[in-house]
Amino acid sequence: MSARVLIQPVTSNHFTLTDSPDRLGWLVPTDPAQPRERLLDQYQTQGYLWLKGILDPQRVLDFRRRYFEAFAHVGLLEAGTDPADGIYSGGGKGSVQKILAEIVQWASYEAFCLAPEIWQFYEKLLGGPVYLHKRKLIRATTPDDSCTGAHYDLTYLRAGTDRVCTSWIPIGDIPVEMGGLVYLEGSDALGRQLEAEFSAKNSHLPPEERISAYNKNMSETGWLTKDLPALANRLNSRWLLADYETGDMVVHSPYMIHASTTNTRMRMRLSTDIRYQLVRDAIDPRWTTNWSPDDKL
Repeated sequence: MSARVLIQPVTSNHFTLTDSPDRLGWLVPTDPAQPRERLLDQYQTQGYLWLKGILDPQRVLDFRRRYFEAFAHVGLLEAGTDPADGIYSGGGKGSVQKILAEIVQWASYEAFCLAPEIWQFYEKLLGGPVYLHKRKLIRATTPDDSCTGAHYDLTYLRAGTDRVCTSWIPIGDIPVEMGGLVYLEGSDALGRQLEAEFSAKNSHLPPEERISAYNKNMSETGWLTKDLPALANRLNSRWLLADYETGDMVVHSPYMIHASTTNTRMRMRLSTDIRYQLVRDAIDPRWTTNWSPDDKL
């Protein structure tokens, strides 16, 4: 690692990634204004594009404020602080799921995810009219939240095309210490291999079970593992970190293995992950309705 010195351990589900510095690296940033051919080459080679400054930072921060203002009355935010800062009080999580179920239906959230910079980029990258999946995820994480284990997204999207792309958008600055996503270097090829193996194992299951991320051939969560350091060691690979900034967006393939890390600060990490694909490709019907706490995905 050479981008900067980390002043504290990076952890995920109580496993410490920084115990093995040779298993860590940094994402490579990309200028979104590059020609399509160069973007496609980077995407296919790396399995991701970290697009710097593709979004209007002020619009991102305006939505961050609107999001946290929705929680101002439930005790989630530290009293007397600016909602836009998202300072965690240490409690008040009892109403989070109910409010989230409302937020994913906001017209303002839909508009945020349909920003012209996003859909126009995807039309450029994919080469045709695109579709935004209705099911969208938005999360505000605190130091006491568990982390998402290592996985690839197609596990949860098997009833549609494998040409779907995920956008992970930091809503505000997310330095490494605030627990952003980490990506397993070169893992797009591994994800494809794993999915081919799962497809063979699942081939004799009933159709509904065949596409499920939780069938008898999968783990309880659909994750590959919680132990990120062990996975990097076993595969002789590295977890790639980043200091994400307001206005950035990461695009990753449905086979790229990734996970989240621990937010060590009381400032909540707000991010959303949404999915785009070509309209003409098969769409997973489970992703054509809004997220809900009981949608079993």
